[in-house]
Amino acid sequence: MNRLHQDIVETQIDVDELSIGMHVVRLDRPWEDTNFLIQGFVIRDNEEIQALRAQCRHVFIEGRVETSATPRASSPGKAKPKSGLFGLFKRNGQKKAQPAAPSQPPAPAKSVKPRRRVNYMNQVDVGTEMPIAKVRFEDAQKTAKSIMSGLRMGRTLDLNNARSVVNSCVESVLRNENALMLLSKIKNQDEYTAEHCINVAILSAAFGKHLGLLEGEIRNLALCGLLHDVGKTQIPDQILNKPGALTPAEFEQMRGHTTHGRSILMGTSQSLNTAVDVAYSHHERMDGQGYPRGLQGHQIPLFAKIVGLVDTYDAITSNRCYDKGRASMQALDIIHKHRGTQFDTELAEAFIQMVGIYPPGSIVEMLNGEVGIVVESHAKHKLKPKVLMVRKADKSMAAPFVRIDLMDSPRDDTGDTYQIAKEVPDGTYGIVLQEFVDEGLIVTAPVVEMPEGI
Repeated sequence: MNRLHQDIVETQIDVDELSIGMHVVRLDRPWEDTNFLIQGFVIRDNEEIQALRAQCRHVFIEGRVETSATPRASSPGKAKPKSGLFGLFKRNGQKKAQPAAPSQPPAPAKSVKPRRRVNYMNQVDVGTEMPIAKVRFEDAQKTAKSIMSGLRMGRTLDLNNARSVVNSCVESVLRNENALMLLSKIKNQDEYTAEHCINVAILSAAFGKHLGLLEGEIRNLALCGLLHDVGKTQIPDQILNKPGALTPAEFEQMRGHTTHGRSILMGTSQSLNTAVDVAYSHHERMDGQGYPRGLQGHQIPLFAKIVGLVDTYDAITSNRCYDKGRASMQALDIIHKHRGTQFDTELAEAFIQMVGIYPPGSIVEMLNGEVGIVVESHAKHKLKPKVLMVRKADKSMAAPFVRIDLMDSPRDDTGDTYQIAKEVPDGTYGIVLQEFVDEGLIVTAPVVEMPEGI
């Protein structure tokens, strides 16, 4: 009997033949021309099938094919194997491959995200808000550093100051969240813990706005984000800043920051009950594999689920002593893959929609080689943001800098429509986000009317 082995192949199929469990890896058009935020995904329900049928004629799926161990002649143009999530297919003469159930375990039942109660509209453009947001951001950074250093030295938490800076940040987010979201992309490894707390507060406020929470709830959520890691002030610096892997004993100490945070906040004010829950539970996971209590999804407080999700995103995209920050797309892909197990499914999908592939502050390279900085996202068209163009195709400095809106399908000097090829790390091609912010270049460049694409 011939032994069977499995090859991974990419197959083109008509959208009418799609079914749940298939892993879609390519479309018949660029991903940015569709409303799919994640490039490559396993079809989980009929709504995703209908969305693909509405926007494509055919797609490419990835699957595993069982073949005989006896060598066969290769067919011309056969796709090379690729790795990834896939279903199981069997080759049987010329019969069409049929998908089986997805190889990944089924996700737990979805939980219901909070019902949208407020539809927020940005009150000003990002250029108007940026100078105000910059002041608010710097004040918040100073406050976060003061809170963390004070707690390390045994001082009491200055709750009034914490509420004041959080409320100022929330007010900026409600006017236009793009400004503070851009500033949150500026990372400084040396100030990671305090900086991280501010970023989590800002992103939590922006997410609360996206979810339609009431303004008071957004303020409370942002305060929870600011205070979620106060327990780390009780962890020795040699563990917090260790560049290598933690030993089991060190990791156990690190896990203790949730309990320390709960104790600190419980001893501060009775008005911090929600923040106590978040500090204690933001590392709990939907599948019960989190800590410190191993809660199941339905037992985790809503704000703890939100802050835990935001906390993970900012940590992945930040430079830390033991890891370099990754691109937003990579962070969102990780969140997407772990929805339903680590993260609440509905909240994870809503967060991905809110952030988008290219959030404000992202440095993006175009297909033609030119490079720019994303300065503002469109609420319903995250793949086509407004971009400040700062480098030519040969990576020399553009003069002058100009802003383009990809929603208008602008064209470059050769007549091709601008399209984003990829996000690159801060500092690439000499582009340092902090420098552009400090020099006021993010908001002062003129908006140039460019020829529209067809």
